[in-house]
Amino acid sequence: MLRVAAVQMKMGPDRKSNVDAALAWVAKAAAQGAKLIVLPELFESEYFPQTEEEEYFSWAQEVSPSHSFLHRFQELAKKEQVFLPVSLFERDAHSYYNSLVLINSAGEFSGVYRKAHIPDGPSYEEKFYFAPGNTAIKPWHTSLGSIGFGICWDQWFPEVARLQSIAGAEVLLYPTAIGTEPPAAGWLDTRRMWRSAMIGHAVCNGVPVIAANRVGQEAGMNFYGNSFICDPYGTLLDAEDSPGERLLLADLDLAAYRRHRAAMGFFRDRRPDLYGALLTREGEK
Repeated sequence: MLRVAAVQMKMGPDRKSNVDAALAWVAKAAAQGAKLIVLPELFESEYFPQTEEEEYFSWAQEVSPSHSFLHRFQELAKKEQVFLPVSLFERDAHSYYNSLVLINSAGEFSGVYRKAHIPDGPSYEEKFYFAPGNTAIKPWHTSLGSIGFGICWDQWFPEVARLQSIAGAEVLLYPTAIGTEPPAAGWLDTRRMWRSAMIGHAVCNGVPVIAANRVGQEAGMNFYGNSFICDPYGTLLDAEDSPGERLLLADLDLAAYRRHRAAMGFFRDRRPDLYGALLTREGEK
């Protein structure tokens, strides 16, 4: 059995305090036996892409041992023997990315993924800050198992979950920052859609899903949480429907899920020869 955790937490204006809080949540999860611990998207700060401000580019850093806080997660991962997918604002030369870095139980960098799908709309002005990811959409193979992933907006695209799964992902995780859309307040509530979409990924790919969202009021947005862990049958193993901070935990039987995937035949019965239109924007006409 693999014990996993999702951290539902709020962020404030002080970036160091946010990092300190995230480390404390990780330590708490490790103390309860979690070996894979998922934090929300861009937890270092409040969700700055609500507006377009040049000053925020100074927050981006290269993924390296000299990063201002990554080394602290490396030390904690090694101490507690846990795996930590860490979300951050990455700079690489003159390019900027919304990235996820996997730190393994030896405290080493095991992989970097750059968010592939970048939203652009009221309160989600991410295209101003982030270039589309240029890293492969395939899982990280670790001693825990093969870990698939996406970052927030990626979770709405079934192609991401499927690509990760056909490459061997045994669990999918999604660090997230999603909340109310102020211009749409009163008529659009994405909470049920958000959770249902990812539960669909779990069922259709035969893998468990871990989704960690932030909570709290930040400028004009209210982040609603709704973090959860579900199994391949769509059953919620742990979920939080209130907008409060909480640690979610679940035990995953990866061996049983492997048998379930084989028995369901989803990957056996795929017809890649018929899916060519998926590689075009408009499809076949």
